[in-house]
Amino acid sequence: MSLVIEEKDLEKFIMVGDRVLVKPKTPSSKTKTGLYLPPTVQESEKIQSGYIAKVGPGYPIPAISEEDEAWKQKQDDVKYVPLQAQVGDLAVYLNKSGYEIEFNNEKYIILPHSAILMIIRDESLMV
Repeated sequence: MSLVIEEKDLEKFIMVGDRVLVKPKTPSSKTKTGLYLPPTVQESEKIQSGYIAKVGPGYPIPAISEEDEAWKQKQDDVKYVPLQAQVGDLAVYLNKSGYEIEFNNEKYIILPHSAILMIIRDESLMV
């Protein structure tokens, strides 16, 4: 079951914390020997791959407060440890860890960063 979102612009999506939005690659419908696979077999694979569309700010870390200096203003700014994943990377991830959403008749997966096993980044495509 997937969540259908009726929004029109992907740029309005804000990923929270260590979450990543992935557009899955369409898996091959044939085996190496030429047998056709039904969609249920393709979806039940443990490992999938897809392109990263949006990335959250990262893992939150607590703000360090200096209590010995009373004259300083207290700031509760949350700081983040950034994620390794970047928009445009090809991610290999655990399929069962994500949540499926549908946006503009396309399937997307919301994953925690820890579900990503490997990232393939082609710097030549980003120039």
